[in-house]
Amino acid sequence: MHEIDTRTAAAEVRRRHKFTNLLHSAVLLLGMVLLLGACGWLVAGWEGVMWAFLAGALSVAFSPRVSPRLVLGLFGARRLHYAVAPRLFEVVAAVAGRAGLPAVPELHYIASPTLNAFAVGGREQAAIAVTDGILRELSLRELAGVLAHEISHIRNNDLWVMGLADTVANVTRTMAMFGMILLIFNLPLMLMEQEPVPWALVLLLTAAPWVGALLQLALSRTREFDADLDAAHLTGDPEGIASALLRIERTQGAFWEGVMLPRRRGGALPSLLRTHPHTRERVARLMELRTPPPVLPDLERLPVHVAFPQVRRRPRYRMSGYWY
Repeated sequence: MHEIDTRTAAAEVRRRHKFTNLLHSAVLLLGMVLLLGACGWLVAGWEGVMWAFLAGALSVAFSPRVSPRLVLGLFGARRLHYAVAPRLFEVVAAVAGRAGLPAVPELHYIASPTLNAFAVGGREQAAIAVTDGILRELSLRELAGVLAHEISHIRNNDLWVMGLADTVANVTRTMAMFGMILLIFNLPLMLMEQEPVPWALVLLLTAAPWVGALLQLALSRTREFDADLDAAHLTGDPEGIASALLRIERTQGAFWEGVMLPRRRGGALPSLLRTHPHTRERVARLMELRTPPPVLPDLERLPVHVAFPQVRRRPRYRMSGYWY
């Protein structure tokens, strides 16, 4: 009876988190769409609203589909094979099977000392890239949590959702810029006819791109929370994911904040300006969860065992990051 009660409570917690995350995502996307419509209305009334939505729909429909291989090629990623990292492949296969993906994502290796991993592609054809740094620093149990997090993004179509948000934000910026140009050209006429300058309109058009960017960042944080939640249920090990997040934070979080914001003193980057939630918030949510049994038990006792490619040159900073 106690076990049944525990499972019921765990399911209830998960449903509550999922509903909250879904509601947040829907509200944020709706907010971005309404902001786009408001910009269209400010520029040309209801006709501007129609053109704004039409431009957004066309941008989504005809936006270029970037090949996953092209993205991986930009980072110099090399595909890993089973013989090079058998345990990683076993973890990915087990987690992808529990996630119900139609195909197991490919694994790729990036020769970078940063601790990072990211997914590209869709449910039918996806790939996960892992860096040299994250493979060397994390245990197999922690890597399982990171890989499950990326598989969650794939299963939840988060890459498409964030692409949609980016398209809406770009159209909003374009409409706001177009409105400001119209105002500038009409300003001499307003002054000649002694009409008041619509400062409220100027303020709204100026603020719209920034508001859209903040909504986009908030949506990204919500999708990260949801990926954490799903990853915990896919691995059955929320503690492993929490441990990975804390290790990544300790290893490189403070260093990169010092590089990117050298003059800032004290305090973390404000939450509104972050693409990911604060690590302590993510860990706190993970620790609340009750999950199914681990998809692969005893991962903590197993080494990663990756036959690392030989990297003979020193890493250097490039536009896309710190790479070899």
